[in-house]
Amino acid sequence: MDGLRWLLLFFGLLVIAGVYLYSRREKKPRVEDDDTVSERREPTLDGSESVVVEDLESGFESPEIDDSADDESADDAPQKIVTLRLVGRDKKLFQGDELILSMRGIGLRHGKFGIFHRYDGNDESRTIFSAASLVEPGSFDLTNIKDQQIPGISLFLVLPGPMDSVEAFDMMMAAARALAQSLDGELLDESGSTLSIQRERYLREEIIQFQLSV
Repeated sequence: MDGLRWLLLFFGLLVIAGVYLYSRREKKPRVEDDDTVSERREPTLDGSESVVVEDLESGFESPEIDDSADDESADDAPQKIVTLRLVGRDKKLFQGDELILSMRGIGLRHGKFGIFHRYDGNDESRTIFSAASLVEPGSFDLTNIKDQQIPGISLFLVLPGPMDSVEAFDMMMAAARALAQSLDGELLDESGSTLSIQRERYLREEIIQFQLSV
């Protein structure tokens, strides 16, 4: 019996020693092939991944340059908005269906945001200028347009656009004059003052300066 007891004790010690050595091995930190630097990938806002380099000794993280930053900087490019107004002469209201027919007659098409746009060709992503109602929220409800009377519209140009800025402005001015003639309307500037020749020239000069600065 004493021999069996000593044998069981011996095997018990071996088991304890094995468990101890295994636990020590698990607690030891696992290091990559390079014991100082490793890489991990983190998601970015646009769904892509950027590589982050970790210094295992200092804990410092230095993210690499993400190509998506170029897209964000493009969104911060300067813009200029040029606005005109067309109102009825002597505060006369425009009949809704006549106004819509006149805008369609000069190539404006009903589209995004429920307003009218002049596109560069048939590409609706290339808007040259737009026309919105002076009645809030600015959209045109075509379902009952015959029953509507509209005090005026706002024509606006967002620069830079799909074509030369000065050419786009001249195109908007030509459309505004055509609408004013067909509807017996009056053109105003963005402040509501009558659009004089001097004011038009000033706006055109501003656009030229803006185009040179971007």
